[in-house]
Amino acid sequence: MSRGEAGWAGPLTLASIGRDPIEASRRWLSEAYARSRVKYPNAACLSTVDGQGWPAGRMVLVKEIDPEGYVFYTNYESAKARALDARPRAALCFHWHDLERQLCVAGQAERVPAGESDDYFRTRPRDSQLGAWASKQSAELASREALEAKCGELGERFRGRDVPRPAHWGGYRVIPEKIEFWQGRPGRLHDRFLFSREATVEDGWRVCRLSP
Repeated sequence: MSRGEAGWAGPLTLASIGRDPIEASRRWLSEAYARSRVKYPNAACLSTVDGQGWPAGRMVLVKEIDPEGYVFYTNYESAKARALDARPRAALCFHWHDLERQLCVAGQAERVPAGESDDYFRTRPRDSQLGAWASKQSAELASREALEAKCGELGERFRGRDVPRPAHWGGYRVIPEKIEFWQGRPGRLHDRFLFSREATVEDGWRVCRLSP
């Protein structure tokens, strides 16, 4: 997309971000929904390191950005969950190509309260609810047919009633220690602003401009 088209967000300044990086993150995500042609604007690459030191990245859907952090949901027996339980630190990276924007977050990760996971699970499509029961995420699978048969069995089991959230499924919240806002500029002289938590700063965030 050229910089003359409507999608480009324009130069980035500290004034346009504001002093609250979490609120700015919410605003950027809202703008991505409104202006980006990306199918899932809330998709982010979640990066973790497991107990053996192996790094891994995979895409997740961030379902909420609240004052405490960035929330996504998964199977608690999955590879990502095992990594987070072993080393509860994570990074998230959103990339909105047609807006020439990138948002990177790094911080501590913790499970959200069970009630919060229950509330979100109730909003999921029924097929997705059944899938959360059927799939032993990241485990070896004998065949596609076995998975579909399990979903069929569960459909019969819960026929005529709500599907409860399985205990092995729920959310994580990444509580940010660093948040970087990246905006593309001509000649690769991009705008970058990094917010870092610092207790000695009045609003709790130290901010600096980074070299591209």
